[in-house]
Amino acid sequence: MTGRPQIPGTGFDVAGHLRWMKRARPADYLLAMSVASMSLPVVGKHLEPLGGIAAMGVWGTNHMSDFAVNAAKSWLAPGSAAARREARAQTDTVSDAALRGVVSAVDLDIDWPQPEQVPPVWKALQHRRHIYRSGVQYGSDPAQVLDVWRPRELPDGPAPVLIFVPGGAWVHGSRTLQGYALLSHLAERGWVCLSIDYRVAPRHRWPSHIVDVKTAIAWAHANVDKFGGDRNFVAVAGASAGGHMAALAGLTGGGVEDREYADQLPAGADTSVDAVVGIYGRYDWEDRTTPERVAFVDFLERVVVGRSIRRNPDLYRQASPIARVHADAPPFLLIHGSSDTVIPVEQARGFANRLKAVSRSKVGYLELPGAGHGFDMTDGTRTGAMSTAIGLFLNQIRRDRATVGSKQII
Repeated sequence: MTGRPQIPGTGFDVAGHLRWMKRARPADYLLAMSVASMSLPVVGKHLEPLGGIAAMGVWGTNHMSDFAVNAAKSWLAPGSAAARREARAQTDTVSDAALRGVVSAVDLDIDWPQPEQVPPVWKALQHRRHIYRSGVQYGSDPAQVLDVWRPRELPDGPAPVLIFVPGGAWVHGSRTLQGYALLSHLAERGWVCLSIDYRVAPRHRWPSHIVDVKTAIAWAHANVDKFGGDRNFVAVAGASAGGHMAALAGLTGGGVEDREYADQLPAGADTSVDAVVGIYGRYDWEDRTTPERVAFVDFLERVVVGRSIRRNPDLYRQASPIARVHADAPPFLLIHGSSDTVIPVEQARGFANRLKAVSRSKVGYLELPGAGHGFDMTDGTRTGAMSTAIGLFLNQIRRDRATVGSKQII
């Protein structure tokens, strides 16, 4: 006996349900109805997008007012247009400075790409020419699919591999449009890139998301050579929620740190990565020291995790990359906009400082003045520089690994 009142023969937790009803809001009822509808036979799978819409409604309730106020201040304040132009003009300088000491000075002696006047998302069709194979299954669930990006003709030898994890507040995990500029940039330079979909809330609660990311990494180690990729150099990158999961995957890949997910991964899965790139990611699921952070944890409790942080503190700590930093972490490059109103830049700064204090690997931090959330899809003046910086970082890490390997052979 657990002591909790239940309906006999059903296992239905009456007390828990009453507590939920007491604190539930209209959006929560809509969310619960959408989740229930997904369980319907035949039609349930077609109703899954409704759950995402309801979940984003909960997010909007928590964040939209602050987002709108901050956006209005940014655009309407006196001198804001001149300030934006000045911030964009600093892009090349701050990108170069962020990589000093991480990338060799010779590689940084380049002409940074010219800023584009059109949003990168407008060039989606042009970027998509680098998709080599679409809809490749990396796991048994229908959501576990990926696109392979690579040039038609690869250079001699296996190509380095990047796995890209799209964002979407853990309720929308589509690879469509996200990361296109970066994936196209790397494919043009001989990389094999894998852009993945993954299971999302509210139908699939955390940690299904990170299990899928790790499953994709394990798939790459076992199969990417079929597409010309190097199974011995696999990096992971992600934006927003994808940045969170890329960081968490990098910090828990292989060894003791990965045992908590072992029963949900293929036997003998290799989930280690050689480098991590986090783009405007969220790296702390525990901190509630500001109103924005309180609203975020509330969203996690109600939508993504489905369990309270008060009753399940370890679950939230285990999902926080900043709490998982260790000396043997892989090399990291973090990129964030100073004007991000969705995930304040202070969070990225704190995570970068923690990595630099603890990790023995290289850590780069690129803060783009004036850039907001999702800038890589909307701001052509910064996206080219970002893609170039990531390419320089990843190529440097690959060379570093090759140098260490040759020394070990000698």
